[in-house]
Amino acid sequence: MGRKVVYLVLIVVLGMVWTGCSSTVKERRGEPSKVETGEVSPYKEYKGRYYHFNDVLVPEELHYKQGKSFVYETPRFKAGILVFRKWWLDVDSLITFFTYHMERDNWKIVNSFRGRDSMLNFSKPDRTATIKIIEKWYGTTEVEIQVGPLGEKKM
Repeated sequence: MGRKVVYLVLIVVLGMVWTGCSSTVKERRGEPSKVETGEVSPYKEYKGRYYHFNDVLVPEELHYKQGKSFVYETPRFKAGILVFRKWWLDVDSLITFFTYHMERDNWKIVNSFRGRDSMLNFSKPDRTATIKIIEKWYGTTEVEIQVGPLGEKKM
């Protein structure tokens, strides 16, 4: 009897973990809906939120890791690294989200690298942003957003 109860509890816990950790991104992938500006966006599977930088939108599904993040601010500029994590995330839709919303916030894509670790590089006239998306072997996706001033040219 005791062994059956342990198996039953294990099955229930695994079922809760499986459904709780899965992302709703893939389920709503093709659903167009409106974003806050009223325009129709095919990338609405994530709602966004701004952290520390008012022109870098981050999907609300990502969990902010304050202990791994830092921001440096002076009267002339703000720079920093923001780290986020989420279990079982669709990386392709995450890349699409960042590409779409960064361009909407007037960032220009410089280049991108896609693979197990993906990197998106953006620029503005006075700043750069790099978004690294790392898929861990145990199912976690980590997103690292680096924003800093554009270096001055040396003569």
